[in-house]
Amino acid sequence: MSPLPSSSSSSISRHKYDVFLSFRGEDTRKSFTDHLYAALKGRGIITFRDDPKIEAGEGIAPEIFKAIQQSWCSVIVFSKTYAFSNWCLDELVEIVKQKKERGHRIFSIFYDVDPFHLRKQSGKVQEAFAKHEERYKEDEDKTQKWRTALTEVANLKGWLLNDRHESDFIGDIVNSISAKLCQTCSAVFDDQLIGINSRLEELHSKIDIEGDTVRIIGICGMGGIGKTTLARVVYTQMSPHFEGKSFLANVREVSQKYGLFSLQKQLLSQVLLEEDFNLFNVHEGNVMISRRLSQKRVLLVIDDVDNIQYLKCLVGRRDWFGLGSRIIVTTRDEHLLQSYGVDDMYKPKTLNDSESLQLFTLKAFNIDKIPENDFIQLSKRVVEYADGLPLALEVLGSFLCGRDAAQWRSAIERLKRDSNKEIHDRLLVSFDGLEETEKNIFLDIACFFRGEDKDFVLKVLDGCEFFPNIDVLVKKSLIKIGKDNKLGMHELLQEMGRKIVRQKCVNEPGRRCRLWEERDVYHVLAKNTATEVVEGMVIDNKREEKETFTLSADAFLKMEKLRLLRVLYLPNIHDLKYLSNELRLFEWHGYPLKFLPSSFQPENLVALLLPYSSIEQLWKDNRVRKLLHLMFGKSPN
Repeated sequence: MSPLPSSSSSSISRHKYDVFLSFRGEDTRKSFTDHLYAALKGRGIITFRDDPKIEAGEGIAPEIFKAIQQSWCSVIVFSKTYAFSNWCLDELVEIVKQKKERGHRIFSIFYDVDPFHLRKQSGKVQEAFAKHEERYKEDEDKTQKWRTALTEVANLKGWLLNDRHESDFIGDIVNSISAKLCQTCSAVFDDQLIGINSRLEELHSKIDIEGDTVRIIGICGMGGIGKTTLARVVYTQMSPHFEGKSFLANVREVSQKYGLFSLQKQLLSQVLLEEDFNLFNVHEGNVMISRRLSQKRVLLVIDDVDNIQYLKCLVGRRDWFGLGSRIIVTTRDEHLLQSYGVDDMYKPKTLNDSESLQLFTLKAFNIDKIPENDFIQLSKRVVEYADGLPLALEVLGSFLCGRDAAQWRSAIERLKRDSNKEIHDRLLVSFDGLEETEKNIFLDIACFFRGEDKDFVLKVLDGCEFFPNIDVLVKKSLIKIGKDNKLGMHELLQEMGRKIVRQKCVNEPGRRCRLWEERDVYHVLAKNTATEVVEGMVIDNKREEKETFTLSADAFLKMEKLRLLRVLYLPNIHDLKYLSNELRLFEWHGYPLKFLPSSFQPENLVALLLPYSSIEQLWKDNRVRKLLHLMFGKSPN
C-alpha cells in the first residue's frame, strides 16, 4: 500500500478540557478565580477547577495530574501566597512538563503580585522558598524543580491586574483565550475534511475574534470550492464564544421560496431563543433586528448570497449588532461583497496535489491508502483532471468506488474527450454511471424537488413506478439528505442535471421532457408548442408579471405523458378541458375553477395539492387508488 500524505489535522490532540485553572484556594477561590471560572464557563470554554475537598491532603491528587494532561492549556493565577503552596508548585512542575512534551499552552495572570518577585524569587517568594527548603532539606531536587518551573513560567508574557476593574480584566482574559482556542483545530471535525486546517488559520486571522468592533467577512469563490463547509466549521468552533448565534443556510433559495422576512424571523429566533416573532414584512424585521440585537455579541453566517438586498435586510448597518459581533457571508459574487463594504474577504483556494489525492482516495477506496498496481497512476490522472476542486474529487471518487481498473480507464478516457472546463460537465461522468431509473430520479430531483421533503418525494416517485432507491444517489455524492429530511443537491450538480434536459432539444423547449424555467414555460404555453415528450412542468411566472397571459383551455392537450404538474402562480384561466391521466403530482395554488376536467381519470394520482383554490367537486365517484396526499388549505369551498 502507498501511504498518503499525512493531514495536518492528524497531529492535533483531542482534549477533555480547554483550560486547567491553577490557583491558591485561600487567596482567590471565592473571589477572582470564581469570577474567572464563571466567565470561562459562560463562553463555552470547558474548564477544570479542582474540588476544595481534594486539597485537604498533603500531596497532589492523581486526578489533578490527569486533568492537566487532558487540558489544552493552563491558566495560572499567581497570587500573594501562591508560592507558599507545595500543591500549587507541584501543579506548576507538571504544567511545564506538559508544555515541553506535548505543546501544552500556558497563560499567566499576576493577581496583586509583582512578576519581578516571581522571576527573581525575592520578597514573599523568597520567604516561601526558605520555608520549603527548611521542610524538604533532604529533598533538594524537589525544591529546585519548583524554582525552575516558577522562573520559567514567570518569564512568560502574562496579564497584570494593576489598578484595573476586575470585570474588564477578566473580560480581556476570556476574549484572548477564546480567540486562541478558536484558532486551533481542536474542535471535532469530520476526518474527511481534508486540507481544512491551513484554510481555517487564514480565515481566523481575517475574522479576528479578539477585536471589539463589528466585523463582516466574506467567503467568496466558485461553486464546489468549500465556502459553506468552511463557514460551518468556523461557526461550530466559534459559536460557544458568543452570546447569540445564527446560521442562515441557502439564503438565496429560501428567500425566493418564503421571502426575506422568513429569514429575519429565523435570525431572531436562533439568536434570542424565542419562537413567536410576528413579522409581516421586511421593514418590521429590520426594526426588530436593530432593536433586539444591538446589545448582543452575535455570530451570524449568511450562506449563499446573490443579492445585496439580502445583506441590507439581514445585516443592515453594523450598529444593528453588539460590539464584538462577527458576520460571515458566503457568495460567488465578489462584487456584491465589495459593494456592501465588507471588512475583509477570504477566497478559498483549490486543494493542492497532496490534499486532492488524499480526499479522492478516501472517496474512491474508503481507506487512507491507495492500493498498489494500476490504481496509483489512475488515481493521479483523476486528481490531475479534477484540478483541486473538492466537489469534483468527491463525486468522481464516489463514482469510481468499487469499479475495476478497466472501468477506471474507460471513465478517464471519457473525461478527456469531454474537456469542458465547466464543473457540471466534469460531473456528467457520475450521471452516466447511473441506471436508467436512477437517471430519471436524479433529473426529477434536479428539476423539481431540490429542497423538498424526502418522504413526500419518494412517494411521488414511487407512484411514477421508479421504485426509488435514492441511497444510490446519496452514496455517489449526487444528493444529500439534510437533518430536516430535505433533499439536498449542490447547485452545480443541479445545473448539470438541468443542462442534460436542455440538451435534449436546445431550440424548442416543448420537445424537452421537463420544463421549469419561466421563459421556457411561457414560450411553450403561449405559442402552444408542447409535445407528448413533456413529463413534468412547473408554472411560476412571478418574474414575468408584465407578460401575463390567459392559459388556453387546451393548454395541456398535447402533454399525454405529463406526470408532474406544479402551478405556483398563474393569473388567468377561464376553462380547462384536459389533464393527463398519467399525473402523479398535481399541485395548483389558487386553482380558479370549480371542477377538474370531466375527462380526467385520477387512478395514478399520488398527491393532489390545491391550496387557496375555488374547487367545489373533484370527481363524482371514487376513482382514486394511489392518492396519499390531499391538501386544500384555506380554500373557500
